[in-house]
Amino acid sequence: MDKTLEILKFIRRTYQKPEAFIPLHEPTFSGKEKEYLIECIDSTFVSSVGKFVDLFEKKIAEYTGAKHAVVTVNGTAAIQIGLIVAGVKFGDEVITQPLTFISTANAIKYCNATPIFLDVDKDTMGLSPGALKNFLEQETKQENASCINKTTRKRITACVPMHTFGHPARIDEIVAICNEHNIVVVEDAAESLGSTYKGKHTGTFGQIGAISFNGNKVMTTGGGGMILTNDESLAKKAKYITTQAKIPHAWEYAHDEIGYNYRMPNINAALGCAQLEQLPTFLKSKRALADKYALICDKLGIEFVKEPTAANSNYWLNAVVLKNREERDNFLQVTNESKVGTRPIWQLMNKLPMYKDCQTDGLENAMWLEDRVVNLPSTVIL
Repeated sequence: MDKTLEILKFIRRTYQKPEAFIPLHEPTFSGKEKEYLIECIDSTFVSSVGKFVDLFEKKIAEYTGAKHAVVTVNGTAAIQIGLIVAGVKFGDEVITQPLTFISTANAIKYCNATPIFLDVDKDTMGLSPGALKNFLEQETKQENASCINKTTRKRITACVPMHTFGHPARIDEIVAICNEHNIVVVEDAAESLGSTYKGKHTGTFGQIGAISFNGNKVMTTGGGGMILTNDESLAKKAKYITTQAKIPHAWEYAHDEIGYNYRMPNINAALGCAQLEQLPTFLKSKRALADKYALICDKLGIEFVKEPTAANSNYWLNAVVLKNREERDNFLQVTNESKVGTRPIWQLMNKLPMYKDCQTDGLENAMWLEDRVVNLPSTVIL
C-alpha cells in the first residue's frame, strides 16, 4: 500500500493536480489545430477529399520513411485493409499475439479469417520470434509455396505482430521467419508512431504497417489511421478499395469490386497535420516523463517497463510490472478510487468468448504479463 501511495503522490505532483481527476492519456492541442480546422471548414472540403488529406499522407510517409501512406478512418480499418491487399482470403488463418487490444483480432475476423494466438516476449510484450519459429517448424508445412497448418489444413497467409504500448517487438526477426515460411507481415504499429527499432520506424519492416490516430494516441486526428507500405501497387489498391472501389470518372458512379467507405475526412487530416508538427515535442515530453517514472519506480522497488534493446520507444503508455494479480488489483483499486486513471493490460484475446476456440501455443509469458502489468497516466506535459 505504501508504494502505491507514493506513486499516487508522485503522479499528482508531476501533473500538478492535487485533487482533480488525472486521465490515463488525453490529447494535447497546443499548435495550429484551430487554424487548420477553420481553413478546412472555409474550403468546404470536409469529407474524404481535400488539401489536408493529401498533405497528411505525404507528411506521414516522410516521417516514417515509408514510400507510401494511405489514410483510413481508424487503425482497425488500416489493419483490415492491409490484410486484404496482402492477400488474406476467406477461411485463411493469421498469426498474431493474444496480448493486444481487440482491434488486432477483430481486423482479422473482418477478413473472414481466423486468428492463431502465439506467445509474446516478456521484455517487449510483443510477439515472440522464438514462439513463432517453434510453431511454424512444428505445426506447419509448405505446399505450393503456401504455409499450411497441419492441424486445420488451412492456409496461414499473414502474421500481425503488435508493438505494445509503443515498444517495438523484435520485428526484424519476425519478418525473417515469416519470409522463410511464405507468410506476409502486416505490422500493427497502432501504438508506436515515433518508435524505431535499429534505427528504422515501426510499421515499415513488414510488407504493410498500420498506425492509429485515435484520441488517446501520441498524436490524434480524433479518429483515424494510416496504412504504410513501400509497395506502390499495394498502396494504390488500398486507396482504391477504401474509396468504395469507385472507377475514376467525371460523373459516372461505377464500381468493379467490393469497396469500403474507409477514407479519412479532410477535417480529421487537418487536425493530424497540426498534431504532426508537434510530434517531436510530444515525444520529448513523453520520454522525460518515462525517465521520471523509471527513477521513482527504481526507488520504490517496482519494475518499470523500459524500451527494449536496440529500440527507441515513444513511451505511449507507461507501464509497471507488479508482483502478482492480487497486487495488481489492489493497485488499480486504490489509484482509481483516488481519481488517478490507471488500467490493467488487456485480457488475453483467447479468453474472450468469440476467440476462445482459436489455436494457441502455451502463452506462458502472455498469461504472466496479464496478471501483472498496469498502465500509468501518460499524457504529454508541456
